[in-house]
This record gives sequence, structure tokens and C-alpha cells, in this order.
Amino acid sequence: MTKQGILEERKLRFEAMSSYERKALLRKKMKAEGLEEGSEVMPLCVEITSSFPKM
Repeated sequence: MTKQGILEERKLRFEAMSSYERKALLRKKMKAEGLEEGSEVMPLCVEITSSFPKM
């Protein structure tokens, strides 16, 4: 299977999950990365948006 096919399959599998299943998966992945809900998420968003010139 091609890389594009694998990505499409993962996207479809994610969309087929219930909201509860998606949240559990995201929390599991965040925990594996050493993150907790609300930790470092907002400062990162501010840092990224501040990198773009104002329109």
C-alpha cells in the first residue's frame, strides 16, 4: 500500500471513531509525548500565530 493510501486509511479510521474513542486516543498519544491536557498547548499556538505578519 502506498503512503497516501495508508494516510487515507488512518483518516477514515479516525473519522469512524466515536467522540469518546477519539478523545481517548488523543489523550493516550499526548501522555506518550509527556503532555497533559492544557500543558504547553496555548503558548505554542500563540508562538505560531505571532510568527505571521498581521493582516
